[in-house]
Amino acid sequence: MPDFTDTFPSRLSRRDVLKLAGLGLLSLVLPAFGKREVEFPADQQGRVAFERTALYNRPSFSGKRVAGLWRDQLLPIAAAVVGDTPDYNRIWYYIPHRGYVHSGGVQPVQLKLNAPQPIPKGGALAEVTVPYTDGYGEPARIRAPRYRLYYATTHWAVRLVQGKNGDIWYQLEDDKWKNYFYYVPARHLRILQEADVAPLSPHVPREEKRLRVDLTRQIVTAYEGSRVVFGTKAATGMGYYSTPVGKFSTYHKRPYRHMARGNPAAPEFDLPGIPWVCYITEKGISFHGTYWHNDFGKPRSHGCINLSPTAAHWIYRWTTPVVPLDAQYNYKKHLGTLVEIHQ
Repeated sequence: MPDFTDTFPSRLSRRDVLKLAGLGLLSLVLPAFGKREVEFPADQQGRVAFERTALYNRPSFSGKRVAGLWRDQLLPIAAAVVGDTPDYNRIWYYIPHRGYVHSGGVQPVQLKLNAPQPIPKGGALAEVTVPYTDGYGEPARIRAPRYRLYYATTHWAVRLVQGKNGDIWYQLEDDKWKNYFYYVPARHLRILQEADVAPLSPHVPREEKRLRVDLTRQIVTAYEGSRVVFGTKAATGMGYYSTPVGKFSTYHKRPYRHMARGNPAAPEFDLPGIPWVCYITEKGISFHGTYWHNDFGKPRSHGCINLSPTAAHWIYRWTTPVVPLDAQYNYKKHLGTLVEIHQ
C-alpha cells in the first residue's frame, strides 16, 4: 500500500491542517511526522455530530470524563492532538480550558455568511456554509422547522424569496419527497459556481483512472495509471450492510441527495442534502460526503462508502461521468470510472 505521507510537506501550515482534516487524513499524517499537536485557526469550530459524546481531561477514552456533550453543540477547536486511543483514529480535538473530545463525533465547521444571489431558471446548486441552519415550510420562523441542514451539505435552490419582515430566503426543492419544499435564510448558503464542479485531471483518459477501496484498512485510493493521486480514510458497510466486493463504476452521479430508510413516520435514518454522491450499484451503494459523523477508519455505514465532504467532493470531480453545474444528476452506464473493492 502506498505511503500517502510521501506526498505531504514536512511542515504543516494551518491551511494544510484544514485540508487534511477535511480529507480525513490527519490521523495518518501526524504520527508520521512525529507531531503530537497542530493548531487550528482561531475561527475553527466543531459541531457535535453524535447524539451524545463527552469531554475528557486528556486525549483518551481511558481519561477522566469531565463533561457531557450533545448533538449540535458548538465548540471552539484550538488544536488537533494525537491521543492513545482508539487505534483506527487517534485524533482528538482540544477545546480550550475545557478538555479533549474525540474527533469521530465532531464535525469541523466554520461560519461563513453569503450575499443572496438570484436563482436562474431551473434552479442552482447551493452549499450550507454555517454550522447548521433550519429549513421551514414558509419563509418565516413561525413554526417548527421541517429539517435541520448541516455544514457542507448541498441542496437545490429554486427561488429567491423575501419574507414578510424583509429577510431573504432560498426556497429549496427536496429530491426525496414530491412537491416538498423548505425555506432557508439565504445568507446561510453559497450558490456554487462552475469552478466548484469542474472536472479534475480531465486530460487523463477515463480508462487510466481507477478507485481502489481497501475494506480492511478503510482507505480509498485514486490512481491515474500506476500513480497514486489521492487517498482518504473511509467508513464502509458494517455487519448485514457490508459493502460489496468486486468491480463497479461510478455510472450515476448526483451533487446532492436526500437519503432515507424506513417508515417516514419513524425512519431508520432521514438525511437531506448528502453531498457529492457517486453511485456504483443499482441498490444504492455509493461514495458520498458525510455530516452525521467524522469517524473514518472503521466500518459504520449501511453499505455506502462514507467520506468527509471534502474527500467526497474531490472524488465527485475526478470521476466520470461529469455532471454539469445546472444538472441534478448524470447517468451514463458505460462511462463511469472503474471502482475496485477488496478485503
